[in-house]
Amino acid sequence: MKKRGERVMEYDNDQMCFVCGKRNGDGLQLDFELVGEGGIRTEFTPAKRYQGWKDIVHGGIIATILDEVMVNAAYLRKIVAVSAKLEIKLRRPAAVGERLIFHGRIVRQGAKTLNVKAWAEQENGDVVAEATGLLMKVGVLNG
Repeated sequence: MKKRGERVMEYDNDQMCFVCGKRNGDGLQLDFELVGEGGIRTEFTPAKRYQGWKDIVHGGIIATILDEVMVNAAYLRKIVAVSAKLEIKLRRPAAVGERLIFHGRIVRQGAKTLNVKAWAEQENGDVVAEATGLLMKVGVLNG
């Protein structure tokens, strides 16, 4: 129920999302693909501008992509959801210029929430980072 004076947020996709927006010239412009029943996948090869320490990808960039993987696991299934809780575990450094493969999966779907997980791997399968999240459903896409 809307409280007096509370602003109602609209969740429209204007293609300016930092991670996946195709109109955002400063963004990553990543493409996501559905995998199986509840999965999703994307790839990212970080340029030097995304580093933290010399030649190491900034953990915040990896965390941002993991968050987006989880939200897109819902979005590409026509569920509009936003992150309510996010836990990231950075396991090992990722090198600038090294391709990373991001995976995600819907673990459980409730009436108002989704439990999701995501992880980033190097090409050899070594896990760089893992995430779990709780998403709040805020709508359903038409069509």
